[in-house]
Amino acid sequence: MTEIWFTEKQTDHYGITMKLKETYVREQTDFQDLAMVETEEWGTMLLLDGMVMTTDRDEFVYHEMVAHPALFTHPNPEHVLVVGGGDGGVIREILKHPKVKRAVLVDIDGKVIEYSKRYLPQIASGLDDPRVQVIVNDGFMHIHDHKNTYDVIMVDSTEPVGPAVQLFTRGFYQGIYDALKEEGMFVAQTDNPWFKADLIRSVSRDVKAVFPIVRTYWANVPTYPSGLWTFTLGSKKYDPLDVDESSIPEIDTKYYSPRLHKAAFVLPKFVEDLVK
Repeated sequence: MTEIWFTEKQTDHYGITMKLKETYVREQTDFQDLAMVETEEWGTMLLLDGMVMTTDRDEFVYHEMVAHPALFTHPNPEHVLVVGGGDGGVIREILKHPKVKRAVLVDIDGKVIEYSKRYLPQIASGLDDPRVQVIVNDGFMHIHDHKNTYDVIMVDSTEPVGPAVQLFTRGFYQGIYDALKEEGMFVAQTDNPWFKADLIRSVSRDVKAVFPIVRTYWANVPTYPSGLWTFTLGSKKYDPLDVDESSIPEIDTKYYSPRLHKAAFVLPKFVEDLVK
């Protein structure tokens, strides 16, 4: 029997490979090459431009760690924006917070939303919730047009290629600052320190030029390049390291916990050196 394997080339000299069972969708959308495949090891997997975006098996790590550190740091996160994140995983986690009155998802590619609902229903389960507004549009422009609107903004973007390039610029972080209320904060995924050290260094520098409080934290996401993934949080007022972890309620999670909240901000030394 013929075996079909997919390889994500993560650098010019390194990649990860996995055995495929089936390809459900392969489509060139208006913005990117989209594939939805079934793998032997990781279940259903969303690929954009040949890069793993999310999988059935390990998605909870990334989505929980985008959402919960910020939402348990802000005392009253009523209005939350997700830029990107069309698979719906971050929205699903946001909805676990009863203080959230409104969650807005803005993704530039409606096909990601459409196929995630069809093939990743457990990830996209929150997209039809009455608290959620789904907008197919450019997140960069949405932020520009909504000053002083959100308590928390989460940037769930692809790597900085194609339409996501502008989501890793100082101008974008300034736009986020302006779109946040006076006690607001934001978080963005900021790739991995093994292959994208310069990116993490530049993001940290640019966010520090805009926000008074900046913290980098990390999680283990095995299907992402190197498995060591970073997130950068910028805040106008509240520091995630000041949170009393005993006040964090236990919610339905598989990775994040009150005990992990501060621990995630303890960086390996070589990563710490990147963000000094």
